[in-house]
Amino acid sequence: MKKRFVLSGYFGFKNFGDEAILSVLINKLQKDGHKITVISSDPKYTTEQYKYIRSIQTFKILDIIFAILKSDVLVSGGGSLLQDVTSIKSLIYYLTIIFIALILQKKVIIFAQGIGPINNKFGQILTKILLKHCTYVSVRDKKSFELLESWGIESDLLCDPIFSTVIPSTEKTNTVAVQLRNFNTMNRDFIDRLAQKTVQEFSEKKIEIFSFQDSIDYDICQEFQKAVNLLNPHIETKLYSNLSNEDIINKLSKAEFLIAMRFHAIIIGLLAECKILSINYDIKVEKISNEFNIPMLDLKKEFSTQFNELKKQIPQNKKEQLKKNSFNWTNFDLAINK
Repeated sequence: MKKRFVLSGYFGFKNFGDEAILSVLINKLQKDGHKITVISSDPKYTTEQYKYIRSIQTFKILDIIFAILKSDVLVSGGGSLLQDVTSIKSLIYYLTIIFIALILQKKVIIFAQGIGPINNKFGQILTKILLKHCTYVSVRDKKSFELLESWGIESDLLCDPIFSTVIPSTEKTNTVAVQLRNFNTMNRDFIDRLAQKTVQEFSEKKIEIFSFQDSIDYDICQEFQKAVNLLNPHIETKLYSNLSNEDIINKLSKAEFLIAMRFHAIIIGLLAECKILSINYDIKVEKISNEFNIPMLDLKKEFSTQFNELKKQIPQNKKEQLKKNSFNWTNFDLAINK
C-alpha cells in the first residue's frame, strides 16, 4: 500500500553525509511508490536535487504540522539529530517534530541515528519518553544501541545507510582525492605536513581536493591547495566545491587514492575500491578505520608509515567485510506496513 512520508533531518545544508542519507531514503521510498515531503532549510535546493518530492522550510511549523497531518509516516534521521552537543535547541527542535507526529497519531520511524550524547537531564527524559512511543527505532552504532537498551527502548543496530550507495562502474584515473574539513584540532602545521608528504609521495599524480560542505571545509581545502602549489607548482591541483552528491560520488569513484577526514567520504572510498588513508578527528573515523584496516593520520602526531601502508593496500580484499555492512531494510518495511 502506497503511503505519504515526511522526512525530518539535517537536510538542505548541503552537507554531503546528510544529503547522501536523504538520497538513499528518497530512492528507497520512491522505488516502493510512496509520496515524499522533505523538511529542509533550503526547500528550493532540495526540490532541485530530487524529482517528484515536496519540500517545506525547517522553521515553518504550521506547514510542518499540516504536512504531517496529511502524511502516514514521519521518518527522523539519519545522522546524529538527537544530541545536545551541537545545542539543546537542536535537540528540542527534532524532538518537537517527533512529538507533533505522535500527537497526530502518525507512525514515527527513527532512522539509523546516532543517539547522544544528551547531557541535559530534561533533554534525556524527553528523548526517552518520545522514543518509547515510536513505531520503529534503528541506530547506526553500538554506543547508541546500548544507551537505548539501558533506557528500556528496543532498537535495531544497523550499518550506516550510505553503505547502500550505488557506485558507478568506472576506470581509475591517475588521481589522489583529498577531502578535508575544519575542526577545533585542525592546525596549519598539519596542513603543511600533509601537503609536504602528498607532494613527496604523489608528484606524478593529479591532486583533487574536495570541499563537502563549503561553510566548514572550503577554507581548509584552499589552504591545502596553496601549500601543495607552493611546494611544487608543477603538480596539477583542482579544488571542487558546491558539487552535487552525484558529482562527488562520480569523481571519488575514479580516484586511485583517497585521503579523507569525513566518515561518509571513507565509506564512498571503500565502496569505490579506493586506496584510503583516513585522518582521525572523531571516534567514528577511528572505528571504521580499524574495522577495515585503513591507516590513519593523527592531527597532532608526526607521520610514520601511513603513506607506505596506503600504497600497499589491496582494496578488493575489503569486499568480504563490506558485504557484512549491507543495509537491512526488513524491519523498516515491516514497520511501515504493520
